[in-house]
Amino acid sequence: MKFNKTELKDAVIIELGRLEDSRGFFARAYCDKEFEAQGLNTEWVQCNTAYNNTKGILRGMHFQSAPDAEVKLVRCTRGAIFDVILDLRVNSPSFKKWLGVELTADNHRMLYVPKGFAHGYLTLEANSEIYYQVSNPYSPSAEGGVRWNDPAFNIDWPIKEGLLISEKDAALPDYKL
Repeated sequence: MKFNKTELKDAVIIELGRLEDSRGFFARAYCDKEFEAQGLNTEWVQCNTAYNNTKGILRGMHFQSAPDAEVKLVRCTRGAIFDVILDLRVNSPSFKKWLGVELTADNHRMLYVPKGFAHGYLTLEANSEIYYQVSNPYSPSAEGGVRWNDPAFNIDWPIKEGLLISEKDAALPDYKL
């Protein structure tokens, strides 16, 4: 695996080390030793999948508060998404900065999302499926979020019109310190 640091502290884009031949390829999507060598989380307690039937579905920006904050390892296994993370750690040098990464079934990239980040995505193709591992189980009492178009962050979503957003996500508040 190739671990690519990003401009957001502790966030990493991971590319698979593919062994290819005429049949296709083989790659590890996770290895405790390689993640540990990079100083990344190696304990995953829950795996989730989300299927999205339409292009232009926007989900986010979600997080879980401490002590139930979670690390995520996100991969698009079908279709394509624009995956966005937002650093909400007050003492971080990348506080209030965001990163958008195209994750597709074809590029096989993964995004490592540290604790203290909000996460969301926009489907770039119909029938997109996302698979992600989390370091803590979902806790309804720790659930939080900020609005996808909060002017405090100015996230530049690649699709701006005709988005399909849940009522719950549309009603998320603007960020307040």
